Amino acid sequence: MKTEKSIFEKGILRTKVKTANVKPVEAMIGYLIGPFCGMLANCLFGTYLVEYFRKVLFAQELAAGNTGIETFLTLFPILSAVLIVAGNLVAGQIIERTRTRAGKARPYILLSSVTVAVASVLMFIQPVENAVFKMVWLAVAYNLFYAVAFPLYNTANSALVPMSTRNGKQRGFLASLVNMALLGGSGAGSIVMPMIILAFANGFPGPAEGLPSSNGYLVLFIAIGVITFLGCILQYYFTRERVTEESITSLAETEKVKGPTLGKQAKAIFGDRFFVTAIIFYLLFQLSGGIKNGSMMSFTNNIKFAGLEPAFAMSILGIVGAVPMAAAILFVSPLCNKFGKKAVVLTGMTLGAAGGVLAGIFYDNFIMVAVGVAVKCLGSAPAGYMILAMLADCLDHMEAKNGFRCDGLAMSVYSSIMIASVPLATGIISGVLGAFGDAIGSVVSYIWIETIAYALAALVMLFFGVEKYLVKDRETVLARQRSEAEAAGIEWVEPEERLRREEAEADRMAEEARIADLKAYCEKKGLDFAAEEAKYQEKRRRKAKK
Repeated sequence: MKTEKSIFEKGILRTKVKTANVKPVEAMIGYLIGPFCGMLANCLFGTYLVEYFRKVLFAQELAAGNTGIETFLTLFPILSAVLIVAGNLVAGQIIERTRTRAGKARPYILLSSVTVAVASVLMFIQPVENAVFKMVWLAVAYNLFYAVAFPLYNTANSALVPMSTRNGKQRGFLASLVNMALLGGSGAGSIVMPMIILAFANGFPGPAEGLPSSNGYLVLFIAIGVITFLGCILQYYFTRERVTEESITSLAETEKVKGPTLGKQAKAIFGDRFFVTAIIFYLLFQLSGGIKNGSMMSFTNNIKFAGLEPAFAMSILGIVGAVPMAAAILFVSPLCNKFGKKAVVLTGMTLGAAGGVLAGIFYDNFIMVAVGVAVKCLGSAPAGYMILAMLADCLDHMEAKNGFRCDGLAMSVYSSIMIASVPLATGIISGVLGAFGDAIGSVVSYIWIETIAYALAALVMLFFGVEKYLVKDRETVLARQRSEAEAAGIEWVEPEERLRREEAEADRMAEEARIADLKAYCEKKGLDFAAEEAKYQEKRRRKAKK
């Protein structure tokens, strides 16, 4: 019986990546530029949504003393965290049960080019000027983005790293690039976006000075939506799920395979001590970081530094924190390759806690705070860049133990923590400020909570020992794949050899196409093919010598 081909087998949707190993073009476009565009709206929302809600969308109601709006703006992001977690878990199961030639995650990167782009615009549409309607519209639009569209993208994006390759060094590098994309989005929000907001405020004057109207925000985020669309398209075409491909022999066979049940997956991931260790570590790291970022403005507004305007102090602290993080990408991956992720991340967390103690003790001395923040951010760099690689190692270990992978569920847990930390941090900050007062509360939120979390995270890392099992785990997986192939009467080819053959075949076809194009060109221009081919080969030899 003839099996109908999947849409992903058609040429227009095939990946542009043909190499067995990760090459620079795949890394830069698929794991830096693409994720930067895909996560840009989320990064900007974390910085500007509260200001938009309070000073533009509900400016009139708040000015009139509407306490109902105040309560709504406090509670609905926190309550939305429940839907956000649920959305991430559903996204993980959708990905886990997907079997296509494009892989498990990549099809949803392609889908997200539309869903995330559209959802990022909806919050800025105001069909009716009515307070109740605006609250309902905002609650729906907010959750369409945070509980539906972005979880599907972020879970797929996170899953690409563990499914891209089994090469630990390449995987660590890709994880660094994805987290650098996230850092770049945050940097765009704190450095570039204020100037763009000001420019739009001049073209679309809003109710608050220096902020555009709702129409100005709408136009701005339509542009952001276009960037998101193009970035996701590029990410889809310039990525490849090599690990997923290992288990695929034909589309007809893969369509018959049923993935493990949700209960079986949950038992596998939460029964693995290394995965649980990594998730506890990430929860401490991400939630405390969300609290720090969310309370930065409160800290600079309430702790007065002589000669420094609050906005200027905030910008300096932002730069002081971003520069060490950006520079760290040059040495984090090499250090992890040499000493192991556990040792480097644990050392970084210890250094970060020391920087936090310095900033916390001298919280009213701007220079000491800046130095402490710089040290803390430098210490956090290994964790920020390596968390996805750490989780990928855990997934390989679980595959060896259980005979199946749990990428979808594991990455949905990771994505839930990442996305839900923003509304949870907002609620925690409000509680701390109310309990300790604005001044001391802002010091606790901006410095001490993250400092204590880093110290706890360093202790947690002592129990992360998965790396010593990875070589044996790889041997176990290969042996299982070999026996399954032999039992099914299928020729066994090691994944590395299969990828090498595919790359060689792609090179052969590309060379044939080049020669055909050159012959056609020479015939059209009346040139000698042999002479032109000799020129090309000579140019190629000179380039190879450089």
